[in-house]
Amino acid sequence: MENNKNKAVITIGRQYGSGGRAIGKLLSEKLGIAYYDKELLTEAAKESGICEEMFKKMDEKESTSFFRANSIAFFGMNYFAPSNDYLSNEGLFRFQSEAIRKLAKKGEGCVIVGRCADYILRECPNRISVFFHSSKEKRLARIMQRNDFTLEKARDVMTKADKTRSSYYNYYTNKSWGDVTSYDLSVNVDVLGITGTMGLIKQFTENRIMRLNSIKNEGK
Repeated sequence: MENNKNKAVITIGRQYGSGGRAIGKLLSEKLGIAYYDKELLTEAAKESGICEEMFKKMDEKESTSFFRANSIAFFGMNYFAPSNDYLSNEGLFRFQSEAIRKLAKKGEGCVIVGRCADYILRECPNRISVFFHSSKEKRLARIMQRNDFTLEKARDVMTKADKTRSSYYNYYTNKSWGDVTSYDLSVNVDVLGITGTMGLIKQFTENRIMRLNSIKNEGK
């Protein structure tokens, strides 16, 4: 995968507590490509010129418009507030989508977690979309260990996070979050564990790029 133009853009969807973020980080390190999760909010803010806090407020949440008071608080009292469409979640989603497309177009390869990246990059030939899931028991154990939560707290956070991610994804893509037909791969992390699952995706990615290179060579 030395040729930068042929490096993969791996998009990750994940159930909360499935280990998707940890797998993504390991994968980016092993493949030598960038990793974007919350970092996407910074990129979107740079792309739009809008305060990063605005993107944090809408991050992976279903569409709602921000109140004008929020825009004044973020931009300053002398700021002339833009249109509601500009500051709506749809408007911010468009800026975030453009930031994601620009990252993919760099040709350097990257791992992008969440934020409908699989859908936004659906026409990108180097895109590989993956969804990670895990049993409730394993997910709850990870959440409790990672955050020092009680079982009750972990279950409440997990349920709300999955509902929010599902609503966000379904709203912006008109697809079904977690549906196997929405992704190239849907993987149960419990089978191979974090490291083993990373190895599986790494091998799949390398095979996919080899396949793409082969198709390009056949067309010459």
